[in-house]
Order: sequence, then structure tokens, then C-alpha cells
Amino acid sequence: MQKSNRQLQKEQTKEALLKAAYQLFAEQGIMNTRMSDIAQAAGVSHGTVFAHFQTQEMLITEVIETYGEKIARRTHEAAGTCEHMEELLAAHLAGIGEFEPFYARLVIENRLLPPEARDVWVAIQSAVSFHFSQVAQREIGSGQSIDLPLYFLFNTWVGLVHYYLANGDLFAPEGNVVGRYGDTLVDHYMKMIRRDGSKGGGRE
Repeated sequence: MQKSNRQLQKEQTKEALLKAAYQLFAEQGIMNTRMSDIAQAAGVSHGTVFAHFQTQEMLITEVIETYGEKIARRTHEAAGTCEHMEELLAAHLAGIGEFEPFYARLVIENRLLPPEARDVWVAIQSAVSFHFSQVAQREIGSGQSIDLPLYFLFNTWVGLVHYYLANGDLFAPEGNVVGRYGDTLVDHYMKMIRRDGSKGGGRE
């Protein structure tokens, strides 16, 4: 059934609100952004925001769901063909890098988010963990990587990346942590998990 002009306009307005909120969350923080800020950025009235989202928590959750799904999809697409850990880590960073300012805000503010939004944050990490575990098990089994619990190996990698992102103002004031330190993070992590201390196979 064809949508009416009113339905199309409503969808376009909602999309504009989500995009404006995403950009503001990335620039000034999730919890620091007011509904009125989003309305102004989207070029609509304050009341229009509440016509689409009854509460600020609902808006925050939908923005994180919308863009969190994109981050997870990008990572899934890039990681799906990776055979070596070094390739997988680079794919993970590539997925983050496309949305880095927003993702960094999620890292910094995730404990302050509404419960539903935090569930989305967990889902993003779970999507990455799935691919990580597959590659890690294979490399541990072949003797390439040290035999440590998968959760520890994954949490060590994520903790390293998130630490750099959370302190991006110190590491990369220009705002591109992944671009500036991505290769370094991958190289050092690989040296930590390889049995012989080398990076091993993967990227040429």
C-alpha cells in the first residue's frame, strides 16, 4: 500500500530528528544534549520532537539502536571474511572509525544511559565478540596465540581500544584516534598474544 504524503513527511521528520540527535550526541555528549537542541538542529518545533518521542530516554535509545546497528553491521561485514586475528582487529577498528565521535561518546557515557540503550551497547559488543571468539579459538588451537580465556583476550582488546577513545582529547586532539593509533594498537596487541611475541600472519 502506497504511503500518503503525511506518512512520508512524518517519516522524514523522524529521520531528521534521529540524524540531528546523532550529530549532537557526537559533538557535545549524549546526556548534555537537550530535546530543544535537537529540535533546533532539525529545524522543527520543540513540540514536534515529543510528537515522535514521548521522552528523552526513548529518543536516546532509538538513536543508539539506529546507529549502533550500523556500527555492528559494518563490523560484521568487514569481519565476516577475516581468517587471522590481525585482520579481524583492523576490521573492528574500521567499523568503529566510521562512527568514531559517536562511538567514543558511548564509551564514555554508557553507564549513564537508559537501560534499553545500554542493552543496545551490549549487543554491539556481543556482535564483535562473536567474530573475535571464532578467530581466537582457531589461533589458540593452532598454537599461534597464547591460551587464555576468550573473554579475557576480548576484554583486553576492547579495554585497550576504549581507553584510547575515552581519552581521545589527550591522544588525538584533532579527533581521530583510530586513524592515528589504529595500526599501533593492533601491532602491540598482537605482540602480546602471540606465543613468539611477533605479530604473526594477517596483513601484509
